[in-house]
Amino acid sequence: MTDSPSIHLPSDPKEQSILDNLLTLRDDLSLLKQDRSTYIRADDVVKSYEILIKQVRALNDVRKESGKPQEQNRLDTVLEDCFQLISLAFMTIGRNNEAPATYSLSSTMKRLLDHLVEAGFYSYKDLNSMEAQIQIMRESLQRGQEVYCSELINLLSTRLDYCSKVLIDLKARIPKLCQVLSPEWEKLVSILRSLAAANTRSCFPEAEVKSLEQELFKMRDGLKDGKFVHSDGKVPSNQDVVIALLQRCLLWAQLVQQKRGKIDQRYSDTYNKLREIRNQLEKLELTRSWSMREIDLYGYQRQLDRIDESRVDGNFLDAEGNPADLHSQRTLLYLIRRSYAHIWFLLIASEPVSEALLPIYNQLQTLRRCLVEVQKSGGVSSPRELYPYSMKLSSVDNMRVDGKFMVGNDIPEGQGSINVLMAECFDILHELRVEAESNSGSGTPTNQDIAQEVAASA
Repeated sequence: MTDSPSIHLPSDPKEQSILDNLLTLRDDLSLLKQDRSTYIRADDVVKSYEILIKQVRALNDVRKESGKPQEQNRLDTVLEDCFQLISLAFMTIGRNNEAPATYSLSSTMKRLLDHLVEAGFYSYKDLNSMEAQIQIMRESLQRGQEVYCSELINLLSTRLDYCSKVLIDLKARIPKLCQVLSPEWEKLVSILRSLAAANTRSCFPEAEVKSLEQELFKMRDGLKDGKFVHSDGKVPSNQDVVIALLQRCLLWAQLVQQKRGKIDQRYSDTYNKLREIRNQLEKLELTRSWSMREIDLYGYQRQLDRIDESRVDGNFLDAEGNPADLHSQRTLLYLIRRSYAHIWFLLIASEPVSEALLPIYNQLQTLRRCLVEVQKSGGVSSPRELYPYSMKLSSVDNMRVDGKFMVGNDIPEGQGSINVLMAECFDILHELRVEAESNSGSGTPTNQDIAQEVAASA
């Protein structure tokens, strides 16, 4: 497991006792994460959550007595680890809309926002997703006020308030561009990121970089006296920021072509580690429906946090304390930011279904997509063509016991989501059958018809 960043131990013996308890809890949660022989049970997660909150309350009491409520030591970093693990575990068992699950989302959002502030260029699209998610998380906290402890609710509310404030500041920083310049700004942001992505490919895409550079040249050549000009001859206001971004893109394109994906050897270890994290997260995005457990994201989060927090005044330093050159600095920052963005996507795309029921949920999603495609393509010519879909849906329906999907004696989270999906599949199937019967003029197929069809396809 990736340990917390090195930081001094607590000086208070009472805090040391709490630290020991938290270290034990973190180890237990890590073992739970690593065990893929069975699914994570809700009872185990809730029990761990209660242990964590007990330690949080004990810590608050100790620091209130000592008069040092803001002290930061190793206990705080281990506490952060435990909260992250608990939060991701809540998402793994399908309780995405409950307060503890909000912790990991808010942590990742804070990282992304802080990096947007540092980068200084972004678009409204970058902010809209997070703004909508803040509202969803606030609703989760509102529902959880009567269920979860006030310490957790207050902590998360404070973090969401911080994120909201940063979002407002970021929106205010985006220049109020006229209709002429807004598309140019969005295009330049996209080109800059595309250049950064090309710069980290295993094989340097020279033709792609050249093509992006040509787009920049075209924009630059379209300036008149160094300014963007409207078709009616007027010079739009607030264009200095757009011109500055254009110049930055041109310089970066030139630097990327000079380096051709080769980073300073002093930072190669960090670069290779970040590329590996980014690549693994990209693979998870493709296979998440079938192979990802949210709690698995913890290891990537901790590795990224450690690398991000190792910077000094925003700079990566070599072994002798010298700051990285511009190319290395921007390349490493791009990989960090891109990896956090992948984690953000995986978190908000997580379904409120326990991992124990995900195979069933995924089968129904696939079945629904197939039925929708059949519907879009004009339906079927005969009800018999719907037999495979009917049989699959019936087989899933027959898995229920007293109307519930059971795993052993447990009733995992996500029953409602699966039932809604099943109902949609039944509805689409019914519509297709009615339409097929109407077109063919035949009646509803008998059980004998179905049996003969099944025998013929066996």
